[in-house]
Amino acid sequence: MTLLAEVVRASAAVASTSSRRAKIRVIADCLLALAPEEIEIALPWLSGDIRQGKLALGYASLKSAMGNPASSASLTVQEVDGAFKGLKAIKGKGSAAARESELKNLFGKATAEEQDFLLRLIVGELRQGALEGVMLEAVAAAAELPGAEIRRAATHAGGIPQVARAALTGGKDGLQQFEIKPMQPVLPMLAQPAEDVAAALKDLGRALLEWKLDGARIQVHKSGSEVRVFTRNLNDVTARVPEVLTALKDVPSSLILDGEAIALRSDGRPHPFQVTMRRFGRKLDVEALRGELPLSVFFFDCLLRDGKTLMDAGAGERRKALEASLPATLLTPSLVTDDVKEAEAFYADALSRGHEGLMAKALDAPYEAGRRGAGWLKIKSAHALDLVVIAVEWGSGRRKGWLSNLHLGARDPRTGGFVMLGKTFKGLTDETLEWQTRELLAREARRDEWTVYVRPELVVEIAFNDVQQSSQYPGGMALRFARVKGYRPDKRADEADTIDTVRRIFEAQA
Repeated sequence: MTLLAEVVRASAAVASTSSRRAKIRVIADCLLALAPEEIEIALPWLSGDIRQGKLALGYASLKSAMGNPASSASLTVQEVDGAFKGLKAIKGKGSAAARESELKNLFGKATAEEQDFLLRLIVGELRQGALEGVMLEAVAAAAELPGAEIRRAATHAGGIPQVARAALTGGKDGLQQFEIKPMQPVLPMLAQPAEDVAAALKDLGRALLEWKLDGARIQVHKSGSEVRVFTRNLNDVTARVPEVLTALKDVPSSLILDGEAIALRSDGRPHPFQVTMRRFGRKLDVEALRGELPLSVFFFDCLLRDGKTLMDAGAGERRKALEASLPATLLTPSLVTDDVKEAEAFYADALSRGHEGLMAKALDAPYEAGRRGAGWLKIKSAHALDLVVIAVEWGSGRRKGWLSNLHLGARDPRTGGFVMLGKTFKGLTDETLEWQTRELLAREARRDEWTVYVRPELVVEIAFNDVQQSSQYPGGMALRFARVKGYRPDKRADEADTIDTVRRIFEAQA
């Protein structure tokens, strides 16, 4: 059995070098030293994650449980995984004491280096630069397989750990289980921002344009009479969206579809995103809420049709397959053009109906699952970014007792950390203040007199006027007149916008 100390050494080595090649080699060597059953445990740790998910343990409670470190390394990878599993399962009366006992037992067996590693891993502050791209290349190097095959398998599997185990134990044959197939969701393709319609067409040429709806991203799998619906995070929400099943009831094809579920008003204009998301938060009384807040569904992509995979086909070909499979009422309005005036008129029509803007897609762009591909561009009428809350300050006056002023961070794709771009308390309703106080306290890592520092997990959509130069923040930039549009519980922190995107907006202004 592998000792935790070996993973800790690998993590430290990855953090100490800026060389991508060196990081890949260290991780590959670590993976090769693991037993097959340890791969899916330790690989997430090297990315700063835990396979059981967040343990919701605060920094203060962890520090109090640490005590004196062990003099020598004895903890194994599987022992730590078992402790995490036990901590996750503790609930109900007496849970605080039970968690403290479990933590003291775990930390009591750990050396000083292991204690520091476990503390940072549990609170979500283990940032060592082992990002998804690096991890995929490390798995490919360890398994001696092409990186493209590992990436494809990971997108079909919805994650890297299970692919790593299959590749390292079964080689190329082991990856066959991850071929795209109905009822096995894949990670969605994401888009990059474009400055405006003209810039998008300049980059893409003749392109497929579609209305950008501010709804809930869904992936729908249909095989015969069976239909299942997944969120962008691959959670099964079939029981919560009966309208989707009804819409596809008479469609004969077997399909994997990408689309949006959205709540519309009686005049066809959309409700705010947060209203739509009420339908996805409710597990009970779905029919009652359906009567109050019905969902409409619109599809914009087809990944598989009647057993034929379409992910490598261009967006234009996939759109034709979509149109051949579904009635027009279920399709996102679209236009193929290279004419800027025609495109701008289409864009204006979408905005006039209350929608966010447009998506512009290269006609030959494949579906790059799990990636923010250059072949998809999003065009919005106002600047908006998906940022991560990295800390929050206590409010004063009428907001006393609530966590109010948000510290906003953009993702740094090189380090895996977050670069602060400013603060805002604008746009927060009393309901949102109450919700974010509860949710952010549950993610507390540490605090000082005024500020609670949190695990970087919550994504919030921020509208702003422009980006200005600033010596106050480490990225040298700050958002001007930032205000909260709403939280995005459908997005993970690693899907937030990057500091590179912010820099492009800043440079375009100049």
